[in-house]
Amino acid sequence: MHGWVILDKPLGLGSTQGVSAVKRALRQGGYGKAKVGHGGTLDPLATGVLPIALGEATKLAGRMLDSDKVYDFTIRFGVQTDTLDAEGSVNAESDVRPTLAAVEAVLPRFTGPIAQVPPKYSALKVDGARAYDLARAGEDVVLASRDVVVHSLTILPGTGRGTAEGGGGGGPRSPSPVEPPLHQPAAGPPPRAGEDLEEATFTAHVSKGTYIRSLARDIAGALGTVGHVTMLRRTKAGPFTLAQAISLDKLDEVAKGRTLEQILLPLRAGLDDIPALPLSPDQAGALRQGRVLAGIAADDGQYFALLGDTPVALVEVTHGEARVVRGFNI
Repeated sequence: MHGWVILDKPLGLGSTQGVSAVKRALRQGGYGKAKVGHGGTLDPLATGVLPIALGEATKLAGRMLDSDKVYDFTIRFGVQTDTLDAEGSVNAESDVRPTLAAVEAVLPRFTGPIAQVPPKYSALKVDGARAYDLARAGEDVVLASRDVVVHSLTILPGTGRGTAEGGGGGGPRSPSPVEPPLHQPAAGPPPRAGEDLEEATFTAHVSKGTYIRSLARDIAGALGTVGHVTMLRRTKAGPFTLAQAISLDKLDEVAKGRTLEQILLPLRAGLDDIPALPLSPDQAGALRQGRVLAGIAADDGQYFALLGDTPVALVEVTHGEARVVRGFNI
């Protein structure tokens, strides 16, 4: 079993629990033991695309961590929490609510290369300890700013939820409680012109290392208010999308039916942007021994080396020579 299972991770499930669910499915189906790992952490309060690598595909999990991601997320304005999402405790409030026009006007400031400070409740390490462990212990956590890229950032039409009409400022309002996160963007009528928004839902295509919770915090700050994430759904991770993702119920069904092969994507699915390099049996044997192939008629770059349909290695071609980056024992 070498390839990918793409889970549509439900609310409340951690990424390691997703890995455990696939391991359990392998046992139920009688497939025996296999290496299993995930290709990018999703918080328990986030849903969506969670690539799970099996067998030799685990050697490509690091590439998945480095890949771009696409998220849908909702910001609730006027309330900030210590975790920057609906799990935390309220630590700041504001009467200010932005208009749709104001939100649209600030989005270009958060598109392209930007610097952001990660949330203190994150898995980043500070002096060898996880930031979230230090934060939960009540310590003051200071994380350095990091450079990331937001390739695109748009507000989804019809997903803003408004209050009474106004000009984007605010008279007194009742404090907004932190509500549980949503599985999907809240559908509703589009906000009227000049209407203040209680919340808005966005789509962001981002580089590795981008924290959506920090992005939400900074967007709210640029609008003169505070905010937190109430819904976060990953719709794409590297080459994988929701169209390929399955629910835990579906995973359980195929495990009991011993038909896991039907939902297992091939190892190459994680390398859809890498061209194939056909090999002769002698060339395949040389690569498997770690030798350098000379006389390769291909442009410089990475290639997915194949003997027929069998993956042999991910190779780097430089000046007509191919060297192994990752070898596959298949």
